[in-house]
Amino acid sequence: MKRPKRPPRNGPGRRDVLLALGATLLGVQAARAEAAPEIRIFYLHSRERAPTISLLDFPATNNGLAGAELAVADDNTTSRLLNLPGYALTDIGWRPGDDPLAALAPLAGQPGALLLCDLPAEPLLKVADALRDKSVTVFNIKSPDDALRGTDCRANIINVSPSRAMLADALAQYLVWKKWTRWLLVYGSHPEDARLADAYRRSAKRFGARIVQERVYKDTGESRQSDSGIVLTQQQIPLFTQGAPDYDVLIAADEHEVFAGYLPYRTWDPRPVAGSAGLRPVAWDPSSESWGGAQLQDRFVRRFHRSMTPLDMQAWTAVRMIGEAASHAATSDPARIVGYMKGPDFAVAAYKSEKLTLRPWDWQLRQPILLSDGRMVVSVSPQKGFLHQVTELDTLGIDRPETTCKLK
Repeated sequence: MKRPKRPPRNGPGRRDVLLALGATLLGVQAARAEAAPEIRIFYLHSRERAPTISLLDFPATNNGLAGAELAVADDNTTSRLLNLPGYALTDIGWRPGDDPLAALAPLAGQPGALLLCDLPAEPLLKVADALRDKSVTVFNIKSPDDALRGTDCRANIINVSPSRAMLADALAQYLVWKKWTRWLLVYGSHPEDARLADAYRRSAKRFGARIVQERVYKDTGESRQSDSGIVLTQQQIPLFTQGAPDYDVLIAADEHEVFAGYLPYRTWDPRPVAGSAGLRPVAWDPSSESWGGAQLQDRFVRRFHRSMTPLDMQAWTAVRMIGEAASHAATSDPARIVGYMKGPDFAVAAYKSEKLTLRPWDWQLRQPILLSDGRMVVSVSPQKGFLHQVTELDTLGIDRPETTCKLK
């Protein structure tokens, strides 16, 4: 027996309803995306590349900027999935000796802008103070100066780069764990070297190490690479380190890369070298592959055809902080983004074993520090056994009870 035919529908079918509903939702999403302004991020950096001891360490022209570009791509992927505004990056160059404020013309008409600063402390402070009344937030991705987290701290500066105190504490914890507690401290003749030496003195006192002697290596302005360099270095470094009291490890403080790279395998006594050469505390290392780091490194190499540097990672982290805060606050307003970032619920993942947060007393980003020998990650600080009542990450750097920062 044949089933009677159903009468034709007068209204739309199920397929038509679903198509209409889908079109409506897409229209709403498109309208929201069109109404939401794009999140603009600015990158201010020096166009001068400092000399290095090794040609292998000579920085790429896009050092730092590449990390920011990768993070913008990552943020845009997330924003498309969550139907949030997109991100755009504007590169601003500055030449040392010029007024850094003259480079800020692209920020005109951008109140509340988000600015990544790849600058030394002095021009960075000048920029931050000039932009304070415009509610611009400056992300310090380069300078390790402890003063930026202390007497020279600013409410509109977020320190993504680890401080000298954090780097020194990270190395000190490992050396104390190894029971290498007698240090020969050698530092350069530049002011930054002296400040780094101060950080190591503080770390030694903090964790129970002892500096048996200090020596200063003066920068005479000679070429870092020359035909006779190997022969001269092989003669000079042993003589420079001869006659030191018994020590476990030589700590080098050489931010200008004048001498530290020459120390390993050339000291008078057969001792390990750490600090600015040998075992180095770094924010990132190209060999880091734990906690998903291999995936990040692979994406970076495929895009830029080189390894990811600490500066690249600090720029990447700053942009991802912006993206993470914007996603959770569901906003493209820079003031609300920064407000969420400075709140108690903010955290960002950065392939470093745990999520990173901001210290409310100086706006320093808490983060583990990698200890690298140039080929692989030897360890990660904070080390086990160094306890803290809030988080072990606060055993690295200036803790709340000892801060001199008064945010203004």
